Amino acid sequence: MAQIELDLAHAYTPNPQLETDYALMPLKMTFRDGGAYALLGPSGCGKTTMLNIMSGLVVPSQGTVKFDGVDVTRSSPQARNIAQVFQFPVIYDTMTVAQNLAFPLKNRQVPADQIRQRVGQIAEMLDMSHQLDMRAAGLSADQKQKISLGRGLVRSDVSAVLFDEPLTVIDPHLKWQLRRKLKQIHHELKLTLIYVTHDQVEALTFAEEVVVMTRGKAVQVGSAEALFERPAHTFVGHFIGSPGMNFLPAQAVGGELSLQGQAVQVPQGLAVPEGDLKLGIRPEYLAVSEVAEAGTLAAVVRQVQDVGTYQMVTCDAVGVLLKVRLAPQTQAPQVGAQVFLRVLGPHTCFYKNEELVA
Repeated sequence: MAQIELDLAHAYTPNPQLETDYALMPLKMTFRDGGAYALLGPSGCGKTTMLNIMSGLVVPSQGTVKFDGVDVTRSSPQARNIAQVFQFPVIYDTMTVAQNLAFPLKNRQVPADQIRQRVGQIAEMLDMSHQLDMRAAGLSADQKQKISLGRGLVRSDVSAVLFDEPLTVIDPHLKWQLRRKLKQIHHELKLTLIYVTHDQVEALTFAEEVVVMTRGKAVQVGSAEALFERPAHTFVGHFIGSPGMNFLPAQAVGGELSLQGQAVQVPQGLAVPEGDLKLGIRPEYLAVSEVAEAGTLAAVVRQVQDVGTYQMVTCDAVGVLLKVRLAPQTQAPQVGAQVFLRVLGPHTCFYKNEELVA
């Protein structure tokens, strides 16, 4: 395994001048040896570009890539000893499952008994032991992708295993099983795994640390808890969660807070930064009250949805629609009722220029 250090930027056009010219904005990032990471963000944010730079398929236009302190910026994927699993299955249909899994090891002239042992171990982890003698041509798309995953994992000496949205073609129920399998494999084999996805559930359930990206920038690196509780950027608050974080324009002067012209009393013990702000609070932490209290904002209920595992209440607060997530057994307010939303509390975040204020 290897520790991967990135200190780079990348543009697909010469002489980039504007931020929009860059596929990857200048960044410094370290992926520790044996860690499980996810690169998370919408399409076009730079996830695959970063992955391909790490693998050696793309040379960054600026900066360096280091593996264990050694500069490998212009080294080939083979020289970096990387395994990469792509979005769609890349296998040999004329070979059996066992032959496909063994292929990377056979190419490196690993002894036959070691190949059999390793192929058996990976096949068992992927629940494919009963299919080892089957030809790959007769398998379904999700079974073929499991072979691709296995080929990426079969070598124990790789510097890192890179996954580029590998579960796209997988049945939704099997996705859940494979995510658990990958996490189990990581704990057992201690491989350095880096996983590209636009699906927050995949990222948050698989990775120890998630890199959230937007428009070529890595805006936050952290655990699932950190991304949910204290988003470092408004994009993270919006992108993580279902639904995402509520945001309200706010102004704070002399310890007094105004939201869209409505004064809100700041509870004792809560510090509010001065100036023009954006207040952020998760729907899970936005409590509903029938009476005005410190930290509450008057609102009118516009919609109540019973989702089964929770109730989603949409409220109109001074022209801004806010989402409130209530437990299924909670008595939801009636549509049209006036309520008071507790927007200030220990889980409230404040942002300036889209970035979290400490």
